[in-house]
Amino acid sequence: MKKIAVVCANGKAGRLIANEAVERGLDVTAVVRGENKTRAQHVLLKDLYDLTTEDLEQFDAVVDAFGAWTEETLSQHSTSLKHLCDILSEKETRLLIVGGAGSLYVNPEHTACVADGPEFPDAFKPLAAAMAKALGELRERSDVRWTYISPAGDFQADGTRTGEYILGGEELTLNDSGESIISYADYAIAMVDEIVEGNHIRERISVVRK
Repeated sequence: MKKIAVVCANGKAGRLIANEAVERGLDVTAVVRGENKTRAQHVLLKDLYDLTTEDLEQFDAVVDAFGAWTEETLSQHSTSLKHLCDILSEKETRLLIVGGAGSLYVNPEHTACVADGPEFPDAFKPLAAAMAKALGELRERSDVRWTYISPAGDFQADGTRTGEYILGGEELTLNDSGESIISYADYAIAMVDEIVEGNHIRERISVVRK
């Protein structure tokens, strides 16, 4: 049985990932700062920045479900990810990151991203830039077994769980209906699938509803 830890497990994405992993028979530890709101079998009460190598090296995989949304905290996308990478450096434990869609490429040359487009909302540009910066820094880490999973452009917290998705790569992928959409619930399925069956080490992948 694979042992996984979900960091920031009480968040919307983290909670669904933790619960999906439990349903799939994984041994799950929720890393939270307060009362556990997931169905994880174990709880580690700790702030992300206080986690140590000893806390996490016992796991087969660690899911980073951290999120920051305010102007004052956006830089924590980089600092939190760096901390997790540092404490997992040269370890066998996989680090899987709940990523963003703004950094997905929209051309074969990989010179233009979703966030560069004229229809991308101005309100989300600072968040997309912060997450893209963190991804760029992650790409420099050859000492960590990381996988960055970007959702579709329309990432729906309360969307339906269909049980199906399309696995994509670095470029924005549309489904047969021409949509870039996925629910948090289907994203959680894709995350657990990658933990159990995937091997996209030091790669960014993406998922969209089928």
